[in-house]
Amino acid sequence: MATPEVRRATVDDADRVAGLLHDFNTEFDTDSPGPVVLAERLRSLLAGTQTFALLGGEPAVGIALVTLRPNVWYPGPVALLDEMYVAPQARGDGIGGAIVERLVADCRRGGVSAIEINVDEGDVDAQRFYERHGFHGSDPQTDERAYYFFQEL
Repeated sequence: MATPEVRRATVDDADRVAGLLHDFNTEFDTDSPGPVVLAERLRSLLAGTQTFALLGGEPAVGIALVTLRPNVWYPGPVALLDEMYVAPQARGDGIGGAIVERLVADCRRGGVSAIEINVDEGDVDAQRFYERHGFHGSDPQTDERAYYFFQEL
C-alpha cells in the first residue's frame, strides 16, 4: 500500500481544517464553536508562524493541528499537538501514522526541540498509537508518569 499523502495546510485550507476539527469534536461529544467560527480563527492562525496544520489524504480526511512556543529548557521551540483526527471511514489506512511521521520530520527540520501530546487517561488506543510512533507517557529516564493539568479562563 502506498504511503498516504500528507501536506501542510495553507490559509486556503482553513475551511477544510475547520470541518475536520468540528467533526472530531462532534464525534466525541465535545463542544465546538462550529466550522464557520473555527475557519475564521484558523485563517488568522495559519497565516502566522506559531500554528500549522497537516492534512492527510486526498481529499483530506486527517488533520494534525500544532502550535509552537518558546521554552527555557530547550534551544528550539516546543510543539504541542493540539488536535489529531482521522475520519472514521479512513481509519486503518495509515493516514494517522503518515501524519505523525510528517509532523516529526517537519519539526526536526524546523529546529523544534520537543513535541508534546495530551491524551485522555481512558484513551488507551491513542496512547498505544503514540507509543508506537516513539512518544512516551512517562519520563524515559525515571519512568515517572506525566500528567496534564489545566484551568480554563
